[in-house]
Amino acid sequence: VQLQASGGGLVQAGGSLRLSCAASGRTSSAYAMGWFRQAPGKEREFVAFISRSGGSWYYADSVKGRFTISRDNAKNTVYLQMNSLKPEDTAVYYCAAGYRNNWLGPYDYWGQGTEVTVSS
Repeated sequence: VQLQASGGGLVQAGGSLRLSCAASGRTSSAYAMGWFRQAPGKEREFVAFISRSGGSWYYADSVKGRFTISRDNAKNTVYLQMNSLKPEDTAVYYCAAGYRNNWLGPYDYWGQGTEVTVSS
């Protein structure tokens, strides 16, 4: 499966962005999906997970209550709605797909990143 992330950009603190991850090559409903991010000089970190059916999800504590992950299996697309953005959310965001239906992964496929910059 190939993953294409989009939707990043520059936004002021307190603003919102919605990231999209389009899957091709195989129906996305075969995979659990996750979003990760990597800030400059830091290691990549987990952000959010959604199960194959979309019926369960899991978030990092740092984004809980502000970010929402969702998926539209008919469109083979996963979304990350990001509200109340903070400067510390600045990072390159990556989507990933995994056969195992668990937020711990492993994640077998990765998309290219989309950059999010939050100005203070």
